[in-house]
Amino acid sequence: MQRNSAPAQPPGSCAVAATPVRFARGAGDAGSVEVAVEAAVNIVYGNQPYAVMMATPSDLEDFVTGFSLTEGIIREADEIRGISVAPQAGGLVATVDLAPGRFREHLARRRNLSGRTSCGLCGVETLAQLPMAVGLFDHPSRIGAEAVATALSALDRHQPLHRLTHAVHAAAWCDNQGQILAAREDVGRHNALDKLIGSRLRAGQAAGDGFILVTSRASFEMVEKAAIFGTGTLVSISAPTSLAIERADALLHDLRRISCLGFGARRTMTLADAATGGTVAHATLQREKLARMAGQIAGFFEAYPREQAVPAIAEHINQFWSRKMRGDFLAAFQADSQELHALVRDAMAQIKPPGSG
Repeated sequence: MQRNSAPAQPPGSCAVAATPVRFARGAGDAGSVEVAVEAAVNIVYGNQPYAVMMATPSDLEDFVTGFSLTEGIIREADEIRGISVAPQAGGLVATVDLAPGRFREHLARRRNLSGRTSCGLCGVETLAQLPMAVGLFDHPSRIGAEAVATALSALDRHQPLHRLTHAVHAAAWCDNQGQILAAREDVGRHNALDKLIGSRLRAGQAAGDGFILVTSRASFEMVEKAAIFGTGTLVSISAPTSLAIERADALLHDLRRISCLGFGARRTMTLADAATGGTVAHATLQREKLARMAGQIAGFFEAYPREQAVPAIAEHINQFWSRKMRGDFLAAFQADSQELHALVRDAMAQIKPPGSG
């Protein structure tokens, strides 16, 4: 891909007049604050407009490259021969010069994306048109909790625009040890991820071993973008959605990608693991909750003779707990059940695993 000289782009933030108000002390002196810049970016392939995105106007070549990959316009960075960014009335226009064969293929595609706002699915006309990643490798590497903790502890240092404005998302690429190698910011969470992906592509860096860390929730589209890029793990600050977990599971069972999603805070991490059918298991709180619920059932049957209480507890759990809950419970306590009520421990052998009904 041809490396264009850096285009003149508006800054990522601007100063606006403001008066701080302290709840306990009232209004302070008038001054100014920095706010994130949001601009309309018209993405044009050749002479064909494709989408208007609302984005932070920084790292736009990275953004357009990543967007082009995750939209299926290109398969590799060298299919973009050049990108030019110029101001236009009401925003910016980013014109992409595609390789001739790729441009012809792009023209053959039909997709209604007028006024797209980077929600990931705007303009899709039927459910059959939902984007689907294709596999690049079968066995993504597993990421340890220590690596996630390392990345989370360093993330703030890679968000200068957020520190200034408190209004943007970030996406970071981390190696298997949790060292952040690249990060990008944007008012849009999808845009930040596209910028990160584009920066890796333009630098000639493939997904390889490592993981993506984002400051937003893990939604269907974020999983899909990460999978298209080729990473095996997406870690997000906020929780994943149900469809994100289902998509990660489908990618794994199709021998493609996303082995697990995670969401982390500074002290805890939750894994939504596609390898166990989308199970969500919290390292501490979920285990305690399941033990407490099982203990409450056991408490109800304590007055019964043991030979009646044990099968009754198992029957109650089999009948009223979902397959997911039973799977979580068995996974959490099969190896170590000492904290469970004695009657629950005795009933575990009769609790049905998720695949048995």
